[in-house]
Amino acid sequence: MMNDDIVKLGKANYMNNYAQFPIAIKSGKGVVVTDEDGKGYLDFVAGIAVNALGYGDEDEKKAILDVLSSGILHTSNLYYNAHAVHAAEMLNKAAGSDAVFFCNSGAEANEAALKMARKYGSQKGKTEIISFLHSFHGRTYGAVTVTGQEKYHKGFAPMLPDVVYGDYNNLESVKALISDRTAAIIVEPLQGEGGIIPADEDFIVGLRALCDEYDALLIFDEVQCGMGRTGKPFCFMHYGIKPDIMTLAKALGGGLPMGAAVAFGKAKDIFSPGDHAATFGGNVASAALAEVVLSKLDKLSENADKKGKYLGKKLDELVKKYPELCVEARGMGLMRGIELKTAPRDVIAKCMEKGLLVCSAGYTVLRFVPPLVVTEDDIDKAVSIIDEALSELC
Repeated sequence: MMNDDIVKLGKANYMNNYAQFPIAIKSGKGVVVTDEDGKGYLDFVAGIAVNALGYGDEDEKKAILDVLSSGILHTSNLYYNAHAVHAAEMLNKAAGSDAVFFCNSGAEANEAALKMARKYGSQKGKTEIISFLHSFHGRTYGAVTVTGQEKYHKGFAPMLPDVVYGDYNNLESVKALISDRTAAIIVEPLQGEGGIIPADEDFIVGLRALCDEYDALLIFDEVQCGMGRTGKPFCFMHYGIKPDIMTLAKALGGGLPMGAAVAFGKAKDIFSPGDHAATFGGNVASAALAEVVLSKLDKLSENADKKGKYLGKKLDELVKKYPELCVEARGMGLMRGIELKTAPRDVIAKCMEKGLLVCSAGYTVLRFVPPLVVTEDDIDKAVSIIDEALSELC
């Protein structure tokens, strides 16, 4: 089947909840994907920060084939499986954490964290959760409630109670909200869907101090910015403090669905048997790929740091070259964006025509989250295409 055939079939059978581009991805190698018509694209979306190892990684292939040959793809959490146990051990070692709950997605990881917060606070009269404007934490009811963007709430009221929103990077706004009723603060140390906005160090360190003062849990949502993407294994490591709970997904499963709520210190014993569960959490195949990703996490982080600085420099040059279209470039590691003076969809479409996949964040940000194995040559090719697209739009 060709692209047009699959697009037509999709439109006939999908619910109308995605604004999809009219290509169907068939295969990939390295940082290049190929559609059903045989056209190749340099991929700076990576499944929205999922495919950290790019495409066709030999270790991932071997891990999947070994799982297939075992005949066991799933066991349930009534029993242990070695892949999930080893992945949890590797994750705790990498993060300096104490306990892991595996699930299937970032939204599920955040739901687990919110339940942990409510259980932690319930015995002390603490029910309130502080989140931030322009944040994004997922689409399920708890996760979308703590997502501080009205567009995601529209049509789904009422939201869950006892959630309030501070201003990101404004510690004073949090001081005005926090009280003895606060169970937790949930924050992205680098806002993704809100527009690729890094947290200031004083802000993050201040949140840690406030949580300690008010006996509240500090939850870091690293679903997008974790797993090496910002140039360190986890984004919190840039700030010299630890959260009480960290949520992960996207790159963790190496392309298969996997999420995790990771507990530090006092948070490790909040859940008791029966408090929470996920049928597919710690799935054998997903856990086997997580082992591969975690085994390469240090190298991926190093490459994200080096290549991220290079990409950031190139994006700064584009902003200076096209002041009529661009506001600024920002981000960390290989999670970068250019804020535009217009909606990014036209730029995205032109880049796609020229063989580059990029995506948006927020209303006006062009987002770049390539595989963490990207090279300088890949970056040069991508920037050249973006340059052409911006030039044509000017």
